[in-house]
Amino acid sequence: QVQLVESGGGLVQAGGSLRLSCAASGRAFITYAAGWFRRTPEKERELVAAISGSGSSTYYADSLKGRFTISRDNAKNTVYLQMNSLKPEDTAVYSCAAGWTIWITQISEYYYWGQGTQVTVSS
Repeated sequence: QVQLVESGGGLVQAGGSLRLSCAASGRAFITYAAGWFRRTPEKERELVAAISGSGSSTYYADSLKGRFTISRDNAKNTVYLQMNSLKPEDTAVYSCAAGWTIWITQISEYYYWGQGTQVTVSS
C-alpha cells in the first residue's frame, strides 16, 4: 500500500515557477514508478511527466519538454515536479500517481493516486 500526498500548488503569474512535491508513505517506494498528471474540466487527464523507480528513465509530454522537470529523492520518498515558464494553459489540478511497473507512460499502470493540488497561472 502506498499513500501519496501532493503539495506546492498555488497561484502564480505567467512566466513564474512552482515546485510540486509528492510525499509517499509505504516501504520500497524505490520500486514504484511515479507520474504527474493534470486535469481540467475541459480536458481529459493528461500525463505530464513520469519517472522510473530508480530515476534513470523519465518521460515528458512533448508540449512540456524544456519547461517541466521531474525528479525523485528515494531517501525521502518524494517525487518532485519543477515547473518553469508557466503559462495560463498550465492551470489544472495536478496529481501524482505511483505504480509497480516499468511502463511509466501507461496510465493504466498507475494505481495509487494522491488527492491533487491546484495550480493556477494568471495572465
